[in-house]
Amino acid sequence: MSLYMEDESGIEFPFDERKTAELVIGAALDYVQCPYEAEVNLLLTTDEAIREMNREHRGIDRATDVLSFPMLEFEEPGDFTGIDEETGDVFDPESGELVLGDIVISKERAAAQAEEYGHSLKREYAFLIAHSMLHLSGYDHMEEEERAVMEEKQREIMRMVNIPR
Repeated sequence: MSLYMEDESGIEFPFDERKTAELVIGAALDYVQCPYEAEVNLLLTTDEAIREMNREHRGIDRATDVLSFPMLEFEEPGDFTGIDEETGDVFDPESGELVLGDIVISKERAAAQAEEYGHSLKREYAFLIAHSMLHLSGYDHMEEEERAVMEEKQREIMRMVNIPR
């Protein structure tokens, strides 16, 4: 697994952000049984920057905690059977890794939510990555049934990495 990570926030977290991201991404890939080595891009940013992206890409003019930009379309969430080397531009030509997509996290929002929900900053950060990894694997939460499925999968990934609520 390759993680390309950039932090433009200027905000320091009191734990190893890369190590935590790699742990959660690896667990999520195992959980969804991704059959390929995968590549994920992670951008850590500010409320202002994520608000701009949210407005530009989703038409919602407010800051959010996390945005996911999947590179793949799935017939069924988490079903990688329709994806192979012939699928073309979803594999990095240099590494051969499956490019899952981009995760953008507002570190300001993550910090505020950790305090609001009464759990650690590391837990909130890891949770946002787990949540986004499910989006990059085709899961969504628009319908109540989808939301329940996604919430259970998030809990399982968080158990796997042993970062409790």
